[in-house]
Amino acid sequence: MKASQIPARTIYGAVRIVLALLYTRFAWAYDAVAWLVSFGRWGEWQQVGMRALPAGPVLELGHGPGHLLRQRLLAGQPSIGLDRSPQMGRMALRRLRKAQLAARLVRAEAQALPFAVESFDGLLAAFPTEYILDRRTLAEARRVLRPGGALVVVAGVHLTPHTLPERLLERLYRLTGETPPSPDTWTLPGDVDGLQLQVETVEAPGALVYRLTATKH
Repeated sequence: MKASQIPARTIYGAVRIVLALLYTRFAWAYDAVAWLVSFGRWGEWQQVGMRALPAGPVLELGHGPGHLLRQRLLAGQPSIGLDRSPQMGRMALRRLRKAQLAARLVRAEAQALPFAVESFDGLLAAFPTEYILDRRTLAEARRVLRPGGALVVVAGVHLTPHTLPERLLERLYRLTGETPPSPDTWTLPGDVDGLQLQVETVEAPGALVYRLTATKH
């Protein structure tokens, strides 16, 4: 069977399994895989989210290996990381300690944030899975954000390929769902009040990056 004949649901399911393994059993390979599937641009794509964050304390949802936390803390920007993966927690802790930074990491679910009301000016999620649009996640985001604060999400990319390897990668992104549908169709769940959604397409190296900003009224 050719790749083009494999049902999209089967491909999508396989990708979800691989992503789950990269966040748990094979977390040690996460950075290498991220570099490979972006030709080294993964970090630059994440910066699209970083640049949109408001000033003040920020909580990163799904901090992963801790690269963005390290960057913010080195710049003197107050930040806390949250992730449910113990493997990612250990990786991020090592990275922060190596940089002699105070580690502020929490192991928890985004649907039940262990923080007080109006604790943060910003929340960041870079390339999250479907949990980010869970009504419980959005309700928790609204609860812990201060008025005028924002949840910033790097939701996906649309590759702009120029070489054959880049065109092959672009096709892979489409098959696996890593290139999301047109952002013109995106909305928040209807029963999530108090958040105003803005969707932007931002130019970045090798791609157009989809950025969502949900601002608390």
